[in-house]
Amino acid sequence: MSRIFFTLAVVVTVSTLSACGSSTGDRALSGGGIGAGVGALGGFLVGAPLEGALIGGAVGAGTGALTNKNQVNLGRPVWR
Repeated sequence: MSRIFFTLAVVVTVSTLSACGSSTGDRALSGGGIGAGVGALGGFLVGAPLEGALIGGAVGAGTGALTNKNQVNLGRPVWR
């Protein structure tokens, strides 16, 4: 039962963070949040949620910072 709850919590968190923004900082922040959520979910399935979240967050933040809004645009961030 706790796996189902954790999975649902990760999906809800990722859904609320699924926006990129236009500035490099916004894109890195939202990319890191999305990556951490997806990484935690993937890591949870193999028994290493913390490691998955760390790797996913780093990859997501790097991707968000290195792309521009013309390459990947998921909309306006929820915090704006």
